[in-house]
Amino acid sequence: MTATIIFDFDGTVAVGNGPVLAYARFVAEVIGPGYLDAVAEVLQRHDLGAGRYRDGYDVVGSLARDRGVEEGVLNSAYALSRDILGKEEAAVEPAPGLITLLDSLDPSIHLELATNAPNSGVLELLDRWGIREKFSRLHFSVGKPSGLEPILRDALSRGPVLSIGDIYEFDLAPAAALGADTAFLGANATDRLPGEAAPTSTMRAHDLATLVPSIQTWATAALAQRPN
Repeated sequence: MTATIIFDFDGTVAVGNGPVLAYARFVAEVIGPGYLDAVAEVLQRHDLGAGRYRDGYDVVGSLARDRGVEEGVLNSAYALSRDILGKEEAAVEPAPGLITLLDSLDPSIHLELATNAPNSGVLELLDRWGIREKFSRLHFSVGKPSGLEPILRDALSRGPVLSIGDIYEFDLAPAAALGADTAFLGANATDRLPGEAAPTSTMRAHDLATLVPSIQTWATAALAQRPN
C-alpha cells in the first residue's frame, strides 16, 4: 500500500499574482486602456474573498470576454505568460509552508503534481526551489476536472489519496467523487457569500501553511494503514 498526495500547481505549490498580471498585460495589448485597471481592482477583491471567480486567470479571461476578446487571443496571451513564468515579469514563490511540509513527509508517501498548465517554466521553478525530486510524477496539461480522474484512480488503486488545490471543481470535486480526501486552499475555501454553503472538503484553509499540521496528521494516519 502506498499513500499519495496530489498537488495542484498555480495557487497551491506556487503563489503570487505575477503570472496572472503578465497574462493580463498581454491581453491588454489587444484591448487597450482601462482593462488592466479593471483587472487589478477585481483581482484585489477576489484575493479578499469577494466575488466568485475560480482564480486570477479566470478574472483576466472573464473580464476580457466581457470586452469581446476571442478565445484565440486569450490562449496566445496565456501561452506567452507561461513562457516567462518565474521571471521578474511573472514572479511567483513557493507557497509558505510548502518546503517545511515536503521535508517533513515520510519518503514512502508518493507525491504527484497535477496541473492544467503546460510545463513551460514549471520544471525550472521546481529545480530552483530544490523540490523537483520530491515528486514521483509530474502531470501537465491534465485537462481537469475530467483529466484528473485517471490520475486519481491510479493513485487510489495503491492506497489512500489526498488531493490539494485551490479550485474546488477542478482539483477537489473529482477526488471527492472517487472517495479521496481533499484539502481546499485559498480565498474561495474560507470566505463565503452570505447564505452560501461551502463545498465539502476534508480540510480547508486560506493558505497552505495553516494546513501543514492537518496534512501531516493525514499522512501519519495513512501510513498507519499499511499492513505490518
